[in-house]
Amino acid sequence: MAMSFDLLAPHYTWMEKILAGSRLQRSRVAWLDALAGRENILIAGVGHGHFLRDCARRFPNAKITSVDASAGMLRHAKARAHRSGARMEKLKFVHAALPAWRPTAAQFDAIVTNFFLDCFPPDELETVISVLAAGARADACWLLCDFAVPERGLARQRARVVHALMYAFFRRATRIRARCVTNPDPLLSAAGFVLARRRAAEWGLLRSDLWVRKIADRHNAA
Repeated sequence: MAMSFDLLAPHYTWMEKILAGSRLQRSRVAWLDALAGRENILIAGVGHGHFLRDCARRFPNAKITSVDASAGMLRHAKARAHRSGARMEKLKFVHAALPAWRPTAAQFDAIVTNFFLDCFPPDELETVISVLAAGARADACWLLCDFAVPERGLARQRARVVHALMYAFFRRATRIRARCVTNPDPLLSAAGFVLARRRAAEWGLLRSDLWVRKIADRHNAA
């Protein structure tokens, strides 16, 4: 059966608030200001739209395309954007699943994936990143927020316990195929992106990244 977050859609916001407070949202928006000047933004796995709301509020003139495999999540994201006063004519909502969905080549100057890439096992993740990268322009940036496993110590042990519980729940509730977090760094590098900024939180359990395409990095260095 295909992965689906529809069963969680009515409950996702209150679950996040109870289990994590504002921690996940702080990680989502850690590099939000890096989207200044971006005209065409893709949010893959928009979920309940917490990031979309803040992004649309911060950059009202940007065109933002939000893709999600869950119709329920998209409804909540659209409603949240509307309540926030977003310019709805600038927002596009696409009900589709990756990696089957294909963006127009070189369409977007920013890609955003928040707590999304961790849903895919290694073989599928490679395809997902390749598909998204194909839709990114040569000077695009990529904002990534996700769970992570620290390299050593008590932080690593804590993260492994949290991840085990998290994946056990989501595999049952949403039928995700992933059993653990796959580090996307090599795949992003292979797609032509370089890491510009990284911020860790919660003992390294959460990470927020800003990646940029190499051509953009060389231009800025000049």
